[in-house]
Amino acid sequence: MMASYDGWRKTASLMDWLCDHWDQPEDGIWETRSGRQVFTYGRMMCWLALDRAIRLARARGRPADTTRWAAERSAIYEQVMARGFHPGRQVFVQHYRTDITDASLLAMPGVGFIAPNDPMWLSTLRAMDNELVSDSLVYRYDPKASPDGLAGSEGTFSMCTFWSVQALAQAGRIDDAELTFEKMLTYSTPLGLYSEEIAPTVSRSATSRRRSVTSP
Repeated sequence: MMASYDGWRKTASLMDWLCDHWDQPEDGIWETRSGRQVFTYGRMMCWLALDRAIRLARARGRPADTTRWAAERSAIYEQVMARGFHPGRQVFVQHYRTDITDASLLAMPGVGFIAPNDPMWLSTLRAMDNELVSDSLVYRYDPKASPDGLAGSEGTFSMCTFWSVQALAQAGRIDDAELTFEKMLTYSTPLGLYSEEIAPTVSRSATSRRRSVTSP
């Protein structure tokens, strides 16, 4: 579907604004209480917005400053590759001031930011296996390694586990992807719905910070 004239003008204006403001700290996809950081996922999403807007403008012949958009898109990409990857640990990191990874980065190959067989990505995926995966289910991040300003425990995050299925399949780890997907199917409700988080047990602590639900 093609955007209306007014719709495209708003899109172009938003991309112009993004060109001016993408290089700033932000609260991140998980909106933790630990202060604003330069989150790798946020930078990637800025790259994605510009990339898709450029493609739309060129495919539909819409007026836009695609030269500037492309320059900013390249700047974001180079910044992430230079500062969002920890050379010592060989992982893409949650934000530029840490050495830990984050499950939100499972979206990297899916949006086309990095090839699913790139060595930098494969080493990141292996690190996630060791640090964020429990019984095939995926935690968003490790609060112990990256304090988020909230008290209590963290359950595995259903969305992150499904992202993992896609990332594993794209990386050629088909058996692992199938195992993870089949595991998640067991946590579905009779209506095929999933809770946001899956807790290790059915018990709920009075100090728990989040509502976690297990499968029946």
